[in-house]
Amino acid sequence: MHSPSHFTHLASHDSTVTPSQVMITTMPLLMLCITTELAMNLESSNFPSPPEALTQLLEAEFHSELPPSSKSTYAVLSRIAAEVERICSKSDRIQSSGEIASWKMTLGRHRMQKCLSYHKLGSRRGRIELHSHLSTMVYRHIAPGRAQLGFNARYNLVEDFLQGFYIEALRAFRREHELAEDYSPRTRIELAEYMAFTEHYAKRRISLRGQRNQQLIILRAQSFANRQPQETAMDMELAMDSAKGEEAEIHSRSPVVQQVREQMVADAIDPADSVVRDRIVTELMEYLEAQGQTDCMDYLTLKLQDLSAPEIDEILGLSARQRDYLQQRFKYHVEKFARSHQWQLVHQWLGADLDQNLGMPKQQWEGFLQQLSPEQEQLLQLKQQHINDQEIAKRLKCTPKQVHKRWVRLLEIAWRIRNGGETTATD
Repeated sequence: MHSPSHFTHLASHDSTVTPSQVMITTMPLLMLCITTELAMNLESSNFPSPPEALTQLLEAEFHSELPPSSKSTYAVLSRIAAEVERICSKSDRIQSSGEIASWKMTLGRHRMQKCLSYHKLGSRRGRIELHSHLSTMVYRHIAPGRAQLGFNARYNLVEDFLQGFYIEALRAFRREHELAEDYSPRTRIELAEYMAFTEHYAKRRISLRGQRNQQLIILRAQSFANRQPQETAMDMELAMDSAKGEEAEIHSRSPVVQQVREQMVADAIDPADSVVRDRIVTELMEYLEAQGQTDCMDYLTLKLQDLSAPEIDEILGLSARQRDYLQQRFKYHVEKFARSHQWQLVHQWLGADLDQNLGMPKQQWEGFLQQLSPEQEQLLQLKQQHINDQEIAKRLKCTPKQVHKRWVRLLEIAWRIRNGGETTATD
């Protein structure tokens, strides 16, 4: 699935884009000073900062990785900064976190790193990488559930679907960045920006009934597979935008579109969640690698691509018994990671951190507190005050390792109570 023909007219060859002839391996002292000063100024306040400040910071921090300063390079930086500002302003979690500036830095770096990863690959390898990744995501969903299609048939359907999706992503890119209707990426950095946007756009999660959500590209693939008539297919673009023009205005009055718009406004996934989720995946991969669990890393990679158990078995060459053993080992390491190694990050993503009573409603939380021993209650109070383990160890007259072990035990109790299990503080 390595022939994305739609890309051929978008920066179809790299000869028009001349990368730097000299690799800058060390940021000059002046650029380092500028980066440090800008970061300090930005992080010293949680008040909104203009996109220009973040643009300058990103330009200084990624100076050595960016192509020579040009109009297109600065335009890409400005669009990334503007998008970060927009996300932060719309995210309730970020606005109430008290760390708005820190979120801006994190989001800005995340977007820049994704863009630069495609820039390093170049137009051809970048297109192949993106096409392969999106193909894997939609492969299972591209045909009706009862259809018994072979690889070649599915391949052709995937190709047809993705050509339309690339056009949709380009239209969304123009719309969200308020670009001209005929805009197309021309330089290598612009193409990298568009490919990074397309990947992010494909992974956007749309809320569904029953508190479920699904990635946008999978919903698109399912609609493609069902061959819904054009007049009843979900037009997300018009549902998300206000009516523009007579035809769009008539369409926007449709009860279906109004329902979609209301649902998306009411239940849209917080943009901060995707950033936290990506960080969790990265941290979990690093944890598994440190534990020497390379097969678990492979399993996680395939699970993230939404592959079924038989498909994973076939790719990894597993028997049923081997898969069961791998799943048990994977579950063990994920639980250890979630309750011990990175409990704060995972609980933040689950909406179950200390400030939220570990995800328990009031009555359940009160029952949880009644089960704690005086020592456990004191440990919980110290953790709620954000005191580090070394200081807690001094106050409880034990070692930091013992503090960590006791806290993991307390989290296990909370985990079981929160999920409906019965437990006591001493079982």
